[in-house]
Amino acid sequence: EMQNLINIRAANERELRLAIEKHQFQLYYQIQVDRYYRPTGAEVLIRWLHPERGLVNPLEFIPLAEETGLILPIGQWVLETACAQLKVWQQDSSTCDLTLSVNVSAKQFFQPDFISQVQSLVLRYAINPMQLKLELTESLLLENIEETVNTMNAFKEIGIHFSLDDFGTGYSSLQYLKRLPLYQLKIDQSFVRDIPTNSSDKAIVRTIIAMATSMNLEVIAEGVETDEQLSFLINFGCMHFQGYYFGKPVPIELFDVADYSA
Repeated sequence: EMQNLINIRAANERELRLAIEKHQFQLYYQIQVDRYYRPTGAEVLIRWLHPERGLVNPLEFIPLAEETGLILPIGQWVLETACAQLKVWQQDSSTCDLTLSVNVSAKQFFQPDFISQVQSLVLRYAINPMQLKLELTESLLLENIEETVNTMNAFKEIGIHFSLDDFGTGYSSLQYLKRLPLYQLKIDQSFVRDIPTNSSDKAIVRTIIAMATSMNLEVIAEGVETDEQLSFLINFGCMHFQGYYFGKPVPIELFDVADYSA
């Protein structure tokens, strides 16, 4: 039984290495909008186009990529592809103000040369660093708070913004939160889902928005799917939104800002 699991894992790891070599990954882009439904940017989400299994969900391969360290070359590719896309957007007046949010794993973030990796991409593609947003999770931030704060401050100096993903699902104390040079808090979809009917979700979301506002942080709600969710969020003072209500993640060929402009 144990041997069987080891064999499966080894086979999966081989497939993942092959996917990197054969460029089987693709980025999908999910629109982000403001309260007037104007596009403000997108989050990039990785997909694996497997030759036999078709589209593989990140939940199925990212944990293995993290464990094996393959997240480093994958993460580097995601960042580079995102920077190249920002470059394209910046040459067109209808997309030149859009931001791109990229998820960053702990392994990636704590690489000694991570800042110089990102900086060299920003320079190579000659993009505005303020339009690149790195999304971190709460659990990552708590791993080593001193190092995290130092790294984030160094990024802030070169103009790169941070978004705290899945906010409210982890254990981050407010003590830590105020030390982090964040730009944005992302309200997790688990709170957004039942906001019309669940009074504790309402209270949590209202509190997150009020706290973020008092700390001068932008707030974005993810997983917005219905009119009802949206109107609650707008009434609570949320300014930015992402979710199927506005658009599902799509490959860049299908991502057209004109589709979203009200």
